[in-house]
This record gives sequence, C-alpha cells and structure tokens, in this order.
Amino acid sequence: MKYLSSFLVLFLICGVRGFDLVIDDIPDEVKNLIDLEIDGFPSSSKARNGRYQRSTSDWGYVGDLVEDDDKIGLYSYKVQSTITSRLANTMIQAKMVNNAKRPQPIVFDVQVPKGAFIDNFTMDINGITFTSHIREKSEARKMYAQAKAKGKAAGIVRSNALDMENFQTEVNVPPGMRIQFQLHYHEMIRRKLSSYEHVISVKPGRLAKHMEVDVRIIEPQGLRYVHVPNSLGDHFDGITTISKGEKKAHVSFKPTMAQQRKCPKCSSTAVDGNFVVQYDVNRETTGGELEIFNGYFIHFFAPENLDPLPKNILFVIDVSGSMWGLKMKQTIEAMKAILSELRAADQFSLIDFNHNVRCWRDNLVSATPSQVEDAKKYIQTIHPNGGTNINEALLRATFILNEAKSLGMLDPNSVSMIVLVSDGDPTVGELKLTTIQKNVKQSIKDEFSLFCLGIGFDVDYDFLQRIATDNRGMAQRIFGNQETSLQMKNFYNQVSTPLLKKIQFNYPQESVSDVTQSSFHNYFGGSEIVVAGKVDTENLQHLESIVTATAANAELVMETLRDVEELDGFMKKDKYADPDFTRKLWAYLTVNQMMAERNAAPTAALKRNITKSILQMSLDHHIVTPFTAMLIENAEKDEIMLADQPKDPRKGCCPGTLGLTPNAPNNNRGIPGWANVTAVPVSFMPEHRSPPVSSLSINRVDNDPHFIIHLPKSQRNICFNINAEPGKILNLISDPGTGVVVNGQLVGAKKAKNKKLNTYFGKIGFYFKKKGLKVEITTETITLKDGSYAITLTWADTGHIIRKQLLISVKKESNVTITVGEEMSFMVLLHRVWKKHPVNVDFLGIYIPPENQFSPAAHGLIGQFASEPEVSIHHQTPGQAPEKPQAIMEVKGNKFTVTRGVQKDYRTDRVLGTDVLCWFVHNSGKGFIDGHYRDYLVPHLYSFMKKP
Repeated sequence: MKYLSSFLVLFLICGVRGFDLVIDDIPDEVKNLIDLEIDGFPSSSKARNGRYQRSTSDWGYVGDLVEDDDKIGLYSYKVQSTITSRLANTMIQAKMVNNAKRPQPIVFDVQVPKGAFIDNFTMDINGITFTSHIREKSEARKMYAQAKAKGKAAGIVRSNALDMENFQTEVNVPPGMRIQFQLHYHEMIRRKLSSYEHVISVKPGRLAKHMEVDVRIIEPQGLRYVHVPNSLGDHFDGITTISKGEKKAHVSFKPTMAQQRKCPKCSSTAVDGNFVVQYDVNRETTGGELEIFNGYFIHFFAPENLDPLPKNILFVIDVSGSMWGLKMKQTIEAMKAILSELRAADQFSLIDFNHNVRCWRDNLVSATPSQVEDAKKYIQTIHPNGGTNINEALLRATFILNEAKSLGMLDPNSVSMIVLVSDGDPTVGELKLTTIQKNVKQSIKDEFSLFCLGIGFDVDYDFLQRIATDNRGMAQRIFGNQETSLQMKNFYNQVSTPLLKKIQFNYPQESVSDVTQSSFHNYFGGSEIVVAGKVDTENLQHLESIVTATAANAELVMETLRDVEELDGFMKKDKYADPDFTRKLWAYLTVNQMMAERNAAPTAALKRNITKSILQMSLDHHIVTPFTAMLIENAEKDEIMLADQPKDPRKGCCPGTLGLTPNAPNNNRGIPGWANVTAVPVSFMPEHRSPPVSSLSINRVDNDPHFIIHLPKSQRNICFNINAEPGKILNLISDPGTGVVVNGQLVGAKKAKNKKLNTYFGKIGFYFKKKGLKVEITTETITLKDGSYAITLTWADTGHIIRKQLLISVKKESNVTITVGEEMSFMVLLHRVWKKHPVNVDFLGIYIPPENQFSPAAHGLIGQFASEPEVSIHHQTPGQAPEKPQAIMEVKGNKFTVTRGVQKDYRTDRVLGTDVLCWFVHNSGKGFIDGHYRDYLVPHLYSFMKKP
C-alpha cells in the first residue's frame, strides 16, 4: 500500500449500520505538511510537487479554538437544509483540527433520519479531497480489488444493518492536521398530526467557533405557519430567528461560543439534541394540490374537515418473557391511555400472547366506558413470561374480525384494523417468517389493515415492516426507554382517525406515466398521501379532473391544477429552491415503493426483476440502496475506498452483498441488542486504534480463556490469556456495592497439545446477593437457586425464568442472557464440540456490556475495568511477524511490551469466530491487571474476592 497509512474512517449508518474504512500509507505530500505548523495548522500556502491543490479560504486563523483535553478543535459545525415542496436536502459539515502532538482519532457523528437517502459524502484532509460516486455493487467491488492489487491506496467500508440512522466517522489524524467532513442526504417530509416536522440531529460533541443551523422552506402552495419548538432546551431560548413570507421562510440558529457553553465557565457544549422545524401549508377546500415542474408531477392529497369513520380495532400485545420490566410497564401505561381515546362508535378487543394466546373478549365489543374500564383492569393483571407465538396471535385476531364481518356485526361505513405490539421474533409455534407473512396475508384478504409496533433494539423490524406493508398498514420502531409510552401513543394517534375508506387516483394514461404513491389503504386525519409521476406536458388539459376519493358517505373530486407557468416562474426566481425537486421526490417514492414490493414479492423471479429496477433507479438518481455501493476516491482516482453493505446474517436481505461471516449459522436470533456484532476483517485494521466490535462494545472471556477488555474512552481492545489449573475458580466481577459476583470455574482439555494443557470455563456462577439469587450455568444445565427453591433448564430448551425481577432467557443450544432490571445484563455462550474429539471439550464464554451499572468498588479480572484506566501505547516497532508489531504500553504506573494480535468473538459464528484486533498483554495480563492472576482465585463459585 502506498498512501495514507494512519487514516481510519468508521461509518455507522443506524443503530446500527456500521461502516469501516481504512486507507493505507500517508503520501509524502501530507507527511511534509506535518512539520510546517502555523498556530497549530500545517502550512497550506503552496502545493508540494504540484500534485494537490489546497484551499484555505474557509479556515482562517483558529488559534482561539476551545479544545478539550484531547487537543481537538472544532472550527466550524454547519447544517444547511432546504425544503422545496416537502423535499428536504440537508448538508452537515464539520471542520476540525488535531492540535495535539500525537496522532489521535477525530470523530464526526450525525444522526440520519431512517427514511432518508444518503447521496453524497466528501472528506477533505488538508486540501486533499475525497468525493463519492454510486456504483453497482459488483462493479464497485471490482474497482476496489483492482486498486488494491496494484498496490494503490484502497480501503473498504462495510455496513451491517438496514436502518440508516447513525453516520459516524472516526479518523486517526496526525498532529497538526485538519480535516473537513461533509454529508448530504435528502428525505421527504411527511405530514403527521396536521403538521410537517423536519428533524435535524445537532450533536457536535464540543464547542464550535462557528455554529450554524440554517433551514429554508419554499412551498409554492403557501405557508400557513412555521414554528420552531424549544427542542434543544431552555438554554437556547430566544436564539432562533424565523423570517416568514407568503410562500417562503428562513429559520436560523447561530449560537455564539459563549451561548453554546453549558455554564459560563464550562468547556463542554450544551448543543446536544434535535433541532425541529414544524410547519403546514395552505390547503384548497378540496384537499388536493397538484404541482407540475420539469416533466414530473407531484400530487399532495390531504382533505380536512371530515368526520372520522368508526373503527373496529384489535390490539395484539406480546407478553412473552422478553417484555418483562420497563417494556411491559410502559406498554401497559400506553395501552391504558390509548383505550381512553376510543370513541363511542368504535368496537374493540384485546389479545395478549406468549407461547399461548388469550383473548380479553372472544368478539368485538362497543367502546363504552364500562368496557374500556374493564379492559384497563385486564391489562393491569398481565405478567410477562414464556415464549412468543406471533403466528397464532395474529391468526386469532384476523379470525375475530372475519367472523364479525360474516355475521354482519360490522358497520359497512367502518374501518377494521389490527395493532400488533411486540419486541421479538417468534420462538414458539410457526417460526418461519415467510410462512407467518403468507398465513396472515391469506387470512386478512385485503379486508383490513395491520399496524406493527416493534419495541426495543433487537426486534426484527424488517419483518414487521414487511408484514405491515403487505397488509395495507405500516410499522414503527419504538425504542425501549423512558419515552416508550409516549412513542406508542403518538403512533396510535397517527392511525386512530380513519377519514376515507377508499381512494382512487384516476390519472389519464395519455398524460401521465410511471405513477407511484406513498400511502396506506386508509386516509387518516392529519396525514397526507403523496403521488408522483412523469407527465406529458403536451397533454396537460387531461389533468383537470384526476382524483376520486370515496368515503363511507361522501365523494370528493379534486379538480385543482396549479398554473404551470406560474410555478415555473416562482421556482426559477428563488435561488434556494431545488429545481429538481419533482424528479427527486418521484425517485424517492418510487424506490421506497419498489423496496416494499420486493419484500412482498411471492416468487424469486419477480423479486429479481424488482431488484434490477431498484438498482437502475439507484444508479440513475445517485442514491445508496442495498444494491449499490459508494466509491470514495481522490481526484487522481489512485486512492479508492468502497462503501459496501454486507448481508444481514439474520435475514439475508440482499443477494450478492459482502458478508462478514458468510458461512455463519443463523444463530443471531434472540441475542440482545448490545450483543449484535459489527466486526472488521483483520487485513483492513489500522495500526493505532481498534474500533469496537459491536454497536455497544463489550468485554468478553472465551476459549482458553481469552480476555478481551474494550476501553470505550480510548477505543482500544486489550487482550490477555490466563491458563490456571483445571478446577480453579477465577473471579471475573466482585462488586460489594451492588452485591454482584461472577466467577468462572476452569475445566481442562482431554489431553495436552504441544506440551500445553488448555483450560476453558466449564461452569460460570452468578450471585446476586441483594436478591438472594444464584445462577449456575454449566455445559449441560442452567439453574436458578433461591434458598431451597431451585429450577433447572437444559441447553435443549428455549424458554425464560423470571424471579425477583431477574430474567433468564435460554436459546436452545446457543446462549443464555441474564437481565437484572434495567441495570445490567450478561450473556453466556455455549460451545459444543464433537463428543469423540481426542482433545477438545465443551466450554462456555461470557460477554459483558460495559454499560452495566457496577459500583466504584467493583473489582475482579473484568470488574476492575468498570472504571477505565489511562492507557498509553507508543513506540510501535515491527515484530517477529509482519502482522504482529510490538509497542510500549503504559498503564497504572507500569510500562511493558505488548504485541498486536488477534482474538476471537464467537457471538455470530460459534465455530470459527470473528477476528478482533487488539493489543496483547503477555504473562497472564501482568501489569495491566492489578496484582497477579492468582490473586483472583476464589474458593467457591459464589465467593466475593478481596482486592489484591
């Protein structure tokens, strides 16, 4: 590799959508800049060798930057967003500098709305600009492989989830160097609860010399109002300015550095949250608006002043063991509020399910005050436990609605719907998701709608989206936190007021083509249906009457045609308006509709055809989809990086994508959100820092036994091995503050290999002293003990045990998770080997998220790192093997040699594992752990340890 050896870029789109990028070797031109510093910046007044052109016009003097202890300065953080007829184009830009005397990571972290399409990303490193291009996935990978084979700079960017929510960039930057990031995305602003809401995540992470959020709104239909709620907090009251005209508005938020500070003398920023702009447009009495521009039309349809139709609604609530705790408490709270909002003309019932299905009433009942109150009392008695039988629960709900219809119990003017609330995948009954989807589709028969609420981070949201879209509904993810109840109520408010039962858009074939729409079957109050398509401008007269919307007792005909010339003149006069907004909106709607059709395609041939269409649309309109990749390269095209989306191991979303563990068994179901792996191939790892291996990185002990300690602040993985004698018990966590103990007992291999007898964890004990509970996990059984009471499951079981707010979830022959309230969780992984193997034995691995709320008194081989020590790694030199360089580590007053090495993470592939790069500490962790490893030997499986 020839260029940029010290730059590491990590992209995370989602959650959890993870991108990892490495560029190798710094070009000489950049190296030369490092020694020429003026006020912390390398000189950029002239290009070296005439190869790169550097611009300094936007930077200027930055000597008064406020820096944290890491000496990183944020010169500028700018957000510019322009909304043209509900299409928002957003740019987020950050300019930063490393004023430290050592290389260190600089982070650019933004939240991207789930429905947005990223269409451009650029990175400028001291005037060397890297731009992006969208390519078909196989072509992009081929170009990347060719660049790498020729020894040119090449990196790889990979993602591992479907939700585009987080975009995080981390670059390991040499001293004195500056960097600029710029991300562009576009999204359609949807109308909810009678308002358009544009949400921009503003989380610069530190004080910025220049901070700006600039939003411009251009709505040819006319603006009713523009409102900016104080979503960033009272700290910024009065700083935002709003200028509103008849059809245009400008919102500006420019806090000074003093206004950004949390307190007058604080060095931390108070800017940390969402900047929200709300507005609505003027509406014709007919409720529709047609805009034609540059060969495309956009039709917005949102009639008002209609009375809601009666509804027949079944709430289907997951009460399996995984809903235990705050999820269930918040769900009950939300359901009680939702039931109170039912109208007298509505009919309803409740179904709750785990491995069994129960009905509050076997038929629909009127929403009288007494029935509603009785339903609330029933919900209050729910206690979650057991498995998850989604298939039977949904079929029971559809049966109740179908039977009510066949018996003539439904008002012909009413609308029927099911609302499913669940946090997991099926574990009981029918487990195949495609079969469940088919069963529900056949049972509903397009007669009513299915809406899905996915609770938490580990729900299979893709499945909920498919099954809802397939049945004229929609899905929404509800994040399991203190706001769960509010999120559920807001979702219900969006779908609880059906206004129109049937909508027909009668576009004449001679004037329009390629029509696509963003809607579900029923029109709900406060929402909007958008239709887009191509238009033949020579036949505009045929568009005078194009829509018929049929309600139960009313028919609305939309006959509004905006003056095309008037719109054309208005758009061309405004310099901020996007002249391409109609085409972009049409492409946005079309791609989303095709993705939904692909998910519901009944045959492989149809799915392939839809995939080809999505790919072509992605290339034609420069947007990132699961079937394209983003190439990032410099002007000379000799430094190439690839943004790629590998196969989701749970669902196999996209054929041909590059997977992290393509041969891994499908054992990811049931693993909690913090355990989902986003690992990186070793060959592309940086020299200086290791990215975490999951969205919430964890500490783990696995194999013989390998300890991998992740240090979140310094973003390093530190490894060490311990090989004590079989039968010995090692203390992993001993926390007298919380009363929690975790110990592991070693078991030896059947015989020595290469004169070494490997040892593994054959038994792990958990003691929760304040609850009086003990959990013993062996390679055969899982046992919960409460005094004389004991209950045991085997690894052949899939099920849950709940006692005293402690939840044990067992996934057959795979893993056990232990959840203690909202404070902590653990995972134990089972490794099975061939019974007749001459050497190896079955063993266990344990994985612990650092977010566990241990007390300052926590200790143990893992517990001592709950308070992260200061670690310095420097003076890296080549090792005996090229892939294993050595360095000096300084920690806790100790100085010793460490080696760059590889350990295994077995959460997604229990056979081969996933490589994790880390700095290896020799001699059983001596110098890194307190004392000697023998200090961590304890006499019993539930013994507390004395500090060494």
